[in-house]
Amino acid sequence: MNFNPVTPEILDVLRGIVGDDALSTAASELDLHARDQSHYAPHRAEVVVFPTTAQQIADILRAANDARIPVTPWGVGTGLEAGSIPLFGGISLSLERMAKIVAIHADDFQVTVQPGIGHKDLNAELARHGLFFPPDPGANASVGGMLANNAAGIRTVKYGASKDNVLQMQVALADGRLIRVGSRSVKQSAGYDLLHLFVGSEGTLGVITEATLKLVPVPAHISAVVAAFPTVSQAVETVVAVRGAGLDPAALEFVDAAHAVMLSQSDGVELSAHPHVFMEFHAAHNATLEAGLASVREICAEMGALNVRATTDTAERKKLWHARHHSYEIMVRSHPDKQFYIMDVAVPISAYPELIAYVEALTAERSIKAYMIGHAGDGNIHVEFPYATDAEDAKMKQANHDIVLKALALGGTCTGEHGVGVGKARYLREEHGEGLDVMRALKQTLDPNGILNPGKIFVAEESD
Repeated sequence: MNFNPVTPEILDVLRGIVGDDALSTAASELDLHARDQSHYAPHRAEVVVFPTTAQQIADILRAANDARIPVTPWGVGTGLEAGSIPLFGGISLSLERMAKIVAIHADDFQVTVQPGIGHKDLNAELARHGLFFPPDPGANASVGGMLANNAAGIRTVKYGASKDNVLQMQVALADGRLIRVGSRSVKQSAGYDLLHLFVGSEGTLGVITEATLKLVPVPAHISAVVAAFPTVSQAVETVVAVRGAGLDPAALEFVDAAHAVMLSQSDGVELSAHPHVFMEFHAAHNATLEAGLASVREICAEMGALNVRATTDTAERKKLWHARHHSYEIMVRSHPDKQFYIMDVAVPISAYPELIAYVEALTAERSIKAYMIGHAGDGNIHVEFPYATDAEDAKMKQANHDIVLKALALGGTCTGEHGVGVGKARYLREEHGEGLDVMRALKQTLDPNGILNPGKIFVAEESD
């Protein structure tokens, strides 16, 4: 790709759009926006720009497009596939200062927000209205980043991913146009579904400048359930059985024995050294909740559970999920001499046991250290590989490759929620076939100069 550098003249244009205090070429800012939480090498932009309005974003994109300068959107850098790393330099478009709640439409169970607000910060405010935005990827990811990446998390099994919880967006295109896609009406059938074209596009088709999200009431009754099993296969089969029983869990997570030990040692959660299933159930009535819990206990017992614990205590439940959300940080602290590669794939729930068995057999056969944790209720698994040497790195990459191909062979996807970014681009042809050519055509139509987040989604095939 041929791009032009950010010249002093371009810096003057950008200053004219956002002002002197909303632009930085300082080394500290460039370094901060040069990497995300992935294992990929950092790469600096030439300037970081901090817009505060949608029109400023549109004007920045128009100027960059005219000058053939790449633009990489930045939320808070919690991604795991290098989606916000400016591989070709240019402009890092930080949305950190666009973090306002525009309007709460409580009667419609909706909220309109700017893209830079963190989903946890949003939910803290929405709690005053008895409402919440369900997708929960763990980290305090920005809403714009969640939508651009179609983030999901622990509650996907009940409430869906980000794409299922957005109604309308405002998007800035590469040529500087601002368009609205979708509608605040829950039922929509007017024309092409442009809303979901931009959700999951990872900033390669446009930049989200505003979004109206679906909300749900905070449940009246919540219970957390933790069950330990002698083997991984029993734990995973229990996941399938719970789903098959129609119990509608709000969260259904698989945690391997190694993670259970680390969580117990670090966060004081009482977990034995066995594979576990974490569950959460929401209900409007206590009787409904108790009936569901009785069924869960029965299923777990039939599947050979060593023990089953249920709690409706808010503090205990929050402690459990705090540990689950911080499992990555706990794992990193437990291996100070290692780097980590975290991969994710997803398969139909019926194929989940076969996928997990494959990962177990592959890592054992090749003597590869790996941890497994995932949103089992929707067929999503994260395999986490620690590595320090070139030899370990090579074994990890080959294992990742084989697991992705296995997931695709089972009718799944190369990425359930982390996005394509850099690492999964090579698998899009295998997964989508000629559909990838349609994606390229859409990219060419909306971003003919290729300035929007270049090097993502199509990078591997273009460099072959």
